[in-house]
Amino acid sequence: MTVEIDDRLAAAAFRRLVEHLRMRTDAQNVDLMGLAGFCRNCLADWVEEASDGALDKNAAREAIYGMPQSEWKVRHQAPASPEQLARMEASVALNKQLRGERD
Repeated sequence: MTVEIDDRLAAAAFRRLVEHLRMRTDAQNVDLMGLAGFCRNCLADWVEEASDGALDKNAAREAIYGMPQSEWKVRHQAPASPEQLARMEASVALNKQLRGERD
């Protein structure tokens, strides 16, 4: 049985997640993707989709990062290792498989 989460509670939890990700700049997107199958960019994409055109990609990403994504990358993004990229690619493939998509 799935318990429905009230929209007010879901919104509060989402805001807390965004705040947490802004604080944890050491958590690299490539590692989030490799482990959990989503990252800050995914959250921004979901916000953009939910906005029904009110936000473009850059505005949605700024809402998640708390600054322009390009600025965040310069300040916090480290180069990805081949191992990180391989884990991320495997995770993206698993996401597609779970959604029933094909390459």
